Amino acid sequence: MKTLDYLALDFGAESGRGVLGRFNGETLALEETHRFLNEPTRMRGTLYWDLPRLFHEAKHAIRKAGLTTRELDGVGVDTWGVDFGLIARDDVPLGNPVHYRDARTERIADIAFKLIPRERVYEITGLQFLPFNTVFQLLSMRCANSPLLDIAETFLMIPDLFGWLLSGRRGVERTNASTTQLYNPVTRNWSDEICVGLGIPRSILPELIEPGTVLGPLDRMIADETGVQNLSVIAPATHDTASAVVAAPAISTSYSQSNRSSSNPDWCYLSSGTWSLLGVEVPSPIINKQTLEDNFTNEGGIDGTTRLLKNIMGLWIIQECRRAWAKVGYDLTYDDLMIQAANSPAFGSLIDPDHASFLPPGDMPGRIASYCRATNQPVPMDFGAVARCVLESLALKYRRVIERLEVVLGNRIRTIHVVGGGSKNTLLCQLTADACDRIVHAGPVEATAAGNILMQLRARGRIQTLEDARNVVVRSFPMVNYVPLEPVRWRDAIGRFEELINRPMNVG
Repeated sequence: MKTLDYLALDFGAESGRGVLGRFNGETLALEETHRFLNEPTRMRGTLYWDLPRLFHEAKHAIRKAGLTTRELDGVGVDTWGVDFGLIARDDVPLGNPVHYRDARTERIADIAFKLIPRERVYEITGLQFLPFNTVFQLLSMRCANSPLLDIAETFLMIPDLFGWLLSGRRGVERTNASTTQLYNPVTRNWSDEICVGLGIPRSILPELIEPGTVLGPLDRMIADETGVQNLSVIAPATHDTASAVVAAPAISTSYSQSNRSSSNPDWCYLSSGTWSLLGVEVPSPIINKQTLEDNFTNEGGIDGTTRLLKNIMGLWIIQECRRAWAKVGYDLTYDDLMIQAANSPAFGSLIDPDHASFLPPGDMPGRIASYCRATNQPVPMDFGAVARCVLESLALKYRRVIERLEVVLGNRIRTIHVVGGGSKNTLLCQLTADACDRIVHAGPVEATAAGNILMQLRARGRIQTLEDARNVVVRSFPMVNYVPLEPVRWRDAIGRFEELINRPMNVG
């Protein structure tokens, strides 16, 4: 079979990449052809994504891919969720998209729940309550009397913005729409009740697009600018976690539209990076009192499946620590930091990674110290101790979320598939196996780019099913397995962590 080449444009919260995928009919080989920083910019007190710069980098990635291969058949974009842009008539973008970590949504949820009860919002959307959800961002604009909502013609999520810029087609791909809290996963449509109740103009929400949709040919001017002709723009699973789950190499309990009677899965995925997304793939949304109490989210997957999961703060805390230390002259690599963490004493201090104080950018080491003081724990005094505190706390959080998932599902989760950049973190993977007392399968590292390209292959009819895609992953990428080594040592830490989670506290 002739080798087929596809380009994934994978935008993360810290950086973006152009990844070229070459499929020979059996295996997929990935090559990073372009990498760039994704640095937000603060203007007049608001934190923005730099859309023009990111689009420039996207075009540069297409140009470099075109120089690498003359057989480029498709390009697809995936990004994080919740953030969006607005388009006015005559294809005019209304400014740069605002970053989800901006402070504009502080206390907006309280306003929303006075208009629509919290329980009703969850009943409609099945989405985890996070302060930066799209619905709260839009409501904050309404509360601030922003003129943009009145002149906007179309709302587009971040990957759909790029899809529109590249192809001219406006639409929101379903997996990313499901992160907005404007989407009803049962009716599989935008929620009129949410829009009317919160004063969000329903008219700006465009058509919903299925993952694996060909949007159209690359815009002629961009084709001329990049030198790449006859290129199709394809919407993969545009939410990066949805793409990563496509590439989770677990095939025994995959769901498809023709297989709705399967039992609940005995494996979970952990998409590990800036955020940790931990969940299971189920055939339909699970929205009930238990999932509301546990604040689980129901997000869209492939073939009508649902990703029942929890957003956990993830390696963002380590990333912000590194930035803070670099500002005062300590430029530590991740490898150096993990070596120091591995050599630090176990079970010193613990934090709740999802505490609100760890969400915004800023002095993360200082916030960890404040948290430890507020909880009467010793303050970690060196880089390794801080990193060890964060990693052990993440592992304990994973255990807690898995146990809550088991209550919802009614069966035991036996294995954890760690995908994404965090799968390279051998210390975190081993701590996760130990804390959770479950086998961890780590890899592929490039799960998001692989899932993106696999959905492009499916759009072109080169593979047919989700199981086909995962079989390609199994054949193409090695995995590293971690078995629990000392789970008994974690018993005391598990109890301490539960006490932290269950008591409210104010951290300065």
